[in-house]
Amino acid sequence: MKSDQFRVAIVGASTLKGKELADVLNERNFPAEVRLLDDEALGQLEPVGDEINFVQRVARDQFDGVDFAFFASEEKFTKGHWVLAREAGSAIIDLSYALEDQAGATVRSPWVERELNRQLTPELQPAPVVVAHPAAQVLGLLTLRAQKLGKVRSIAATVIEPASELGRRGMDELHEQTVNLLSFRELPKKVFDEQVAFNFIARYGDSAGTSLTTIEQRITRHFKKITEGEATVPSLMLVQGPSFHGHTFSIYIEFERTLSAENVIEALSGEHVTVARTIEDAPSNVNAAGQEGMLLTVRGDAEHANGFWVWAAADNLRVLGSSSVECAESMTATRPKGKVQ
Repeated sequence: MKSDQFRVAIVGASTLKGKELADVLNERNFPAEVRLLDDEALGQLEPVGDEINFVQRVARDQFDGVDFAFFASEEKFTKGHWVLAREAGSAIIDLSYALEDQAGATVRSPWVERELNRQLTPELQPAPVVVAHPAAQVLGLLTLRAQKLGKVRSIAATVIEPASELGRRGMDELHEQTVNLLSFRELPKKVFDEQVAFNFIARYGDSAGTSLTTIEQRITRHFKKITEGEATVPSLMLVQGPSFHGHTFSIYIEFERTLSAENVIEALSGEHVTVARTIEDAPSNVNAAGQEGMLLTVRGDAEHANGFWVWAAADNLRVLGSSSVECAESMTATRPKGKVQ
């Protein structure tokens, strides 16, 4: 291993989050020797930057000398293996949300930390870092910036959830449902227990492994943790859409004082926010794909002079992957490169 590199393990390397994370590590030039770990796709070759790596089975010795262990796996898998990384002395960054209830764990969003002008002090033996849900990060950043214009009377958001938030199994089921509907065949419903293709739903079926209510509660919980009581908590409704990638947001903000749409646009603009000025650049799942930030438009409400609608889109996997690597970058001061911890 090169002396100017960190040792990194991606647990869940074959997942959508794992693949996105590997791409972000390369694009941000994070100096790392990357080890790919999983319980699936063992022996499969995966590109990491200019190198090709094998996917290996998760085991205790795979974490020896690992500086950063990213858990991009399913929640259950993370809970069953994260202790191996902790025992090896690795800094743990959790993209699966499985460890948020562990003692000392912190839920983080570098986006929001910068907006709040917070600088966390790195710890030599840190507790797990849980990367905040991407929808919570988008809502947190926009709410904090909106509040700079004055007191917010109310804020409400409808968030449309993509299938990729449930991983490859969610993507595959949406694809199979779409194909089967068009060929008049029975729909598979193992993941959602409802028809998602060409449909919007506010709840999954009773046999689904999770619920939209649980995810909605997580978004609100993460929002509160990352904004540290500094932001008005939005009224939130989460809806499952028939999209594969990318969150979309319909957000209503009402202020105490009279403002113009341009005032609101100016306040929301900045790092991680691109305001769409043309129809071609309008926020959508397609236009947001691969973007580290969000796209948005703002318009006034026809009936309420102080009310504004924000339509936004963000690539959920890219937001999560970029935030994860930023968390690691902020922790590098305590991890000497090329040395066994």
